[in-house]
Amino acid sequence: MRTLHLFIAMCTASLVAGCTGPEPRADAPRAAVINPSMRDTMKSVPSGMGVDPRRAALELLEQLAPDADPGVLALALEARGCAIRSGDADADARLAVVDYSRPSTQKRMWVFDVARGTLLHREYVSHGQGSGENVARKFSNIEGSYQTSLGLYRTAETYVGGNGYSLRMDGLDPGFNDNARQRAIVMHGAWYANPDLIRTQGRLGRSQGCPALREQVARVIIDDLKQRHLIFHYADDAAWLQRGRSFACDGRSASQILAAARAPRSGGNSLAMAISAR
Repeated sequence: MRTLHLFIAMCTASLVAGCTGPEPRADAPRAAVINPSMRDTMKSVPSGMGVDPRRAALELLEQLAPDADPGVLALALEARGCAIRSGDADADARLAVVDYSRPSTQKRMWVFDVARGTLLHREYVSHGQGSGENVARKFSNIEGSYQTSLGLYRTAETYVGGNGYSLRMDGLDPGFNDNARQRAIVMHGAWYANPDLIRTQGRLGRSQGCPALREQVARVIIDDLKQRHLIFHYADDAAWLQRGRSFACDGRSASQILAAARAPRSGGNSLAMAISAR
C-alpha cells in the first residue's frame, strides 16, 4: 500500500519593491480540502492497477478546482514535474496556478498542496498595469514595462519592504520571467487588489508587474508558498506557448498538453475506476 503523500508525489530583508501597497493582515481562511473519503480511499490504490500518474494528478486538481481550465492545470502540473525532475523544486512543492487569460474580476489563482491533495486558496490576483485593463493581454520580461511575466517561478525568501510583507520569486522560464529578481517582481498585499473595487471601477487595481493579493489574505498565502514552492503564470500568449521551456521537458508542446487535457474523456475517471476495481 502507498500513502497519499507518496502516491501524489509520484504523480507529479531588502526594501526594494516593484509595486505598491500597504502591509497585509493575516486573517485569510482556507479555501477547500479534497473530500476526506476520497483522500482515504486513494491511500489504498494498488500500485499495479495501471493508473496513469499524470492523468490521476490532473483529475485530482480538477476535483479540487472544478472551475479551473483543465488545460491550464495540466500545463502547470507538467511544469511542476519538470522542475522536480531537474532539481529546481522538491517533490512536495506546493503549486499556485494563476490563469491570466481570465479577467481580474474573477478569482483566477488556485494554490494547491499537490502532495496532500488539498486546495489551500482560491483568490483574486492583480496583473501589471502595462498588461491591460480588466484582462491581461501583453506580457514582458523587461524592466520598466510594468507588465506581468508568464511561466514558472520558484519562491524564495520573504522580506518587509515598501509593499509590506512580500515574497521573492525566481523565474524558471528563460527569456520570459528570468528577470524577476532584477525587476523586483514579488508577491505582496495591496489595497487595490480588493474585489470591492470591482463594483466601482469594473476591475481590480493593477500592479507594476507583481501578482498582488488583497491585504486580508496576502500574509497567509505568502507563508504557504515561501521557500522553494512554485507559482505558474498562464495566459493565451502565442510566443510563450511556443517557446516557453518550463513545461517542455518531455518533448510535448504546450498545444499538445492543452488539447489532451481539454479533450472529452470517454474512459471516465481513471483513478476512480482503479479504486472501484481493486
